[in-house]
Amino acid sequence: MFKLPNLPYDYDALGKYISKDIMYLHHSKHHQSYVDKLNAAVTGVSDIQGKSLEGLISDLDAIPANIQTAVRNHGGGHYNHSLFWQWMSPDGGGEPSGDLALVIINKYGSFQAFVDEFSAKSLAVFGSGWVWLQPDMQIISTANQDTPIMQGLEAPLLGLDVWEHAYYLDYKNKRDDYIAAWWNVVNWDFVASRLTK
Repeated sequence: MFKLPNLPYDYDALGKYISKDIMYLHHSKHHQSYVDKLNAAVTGVSDIQGKSLEGLISDLDAIPANIQTAVRNHGGGHYNHSLFWQWMSPDGGGEPSGDLALVIINKYGSFQAFVDEFSAKSLAVFGSGWVWLQPDMQIISTANQDTPIMQGLEAPLLGLDVWEHAYYLDYKNKRDDYIAAWWNVVNWDFVASRLTK
């Protein structure tokens, strides 16, 4: 059975930028729902028992057709959010350092140019989805709860949830304000640890 991970900080820890109410609903309701529905979908399906979450969603063609959509949507939601909580920190923000800073600057010319492009792609997502920084420094987007590993790509270094449930209570329809605020909580240490892997 898959389980909702604990947050690495309190619900109100990001309060200046993302409120306690948003974090509580996003984690304890939305993410919990993905976990519950994923568990319901895979329960009793013997040929996928024991597979890791990554194993399930990175090989969707091996999932029985009658539960494939549920595994894609809810498995993707569980995977994406489990990372998303770690990509934020009350001690986050600022700029990365070390190798991560070097590869970003090498690709984009400056950290600000990277932020600008990532933010522009986040604003350009139509409807619900995610924007990702990949290990090759490409910025890509996916719809709904799709994730790069579903497409045979490497696991992302960084991702931003641009579903309305991630920001609507705080920012209403102002996705641009949410994106600008989010940079103040990005956990660059966690991003850098994924690059070294």
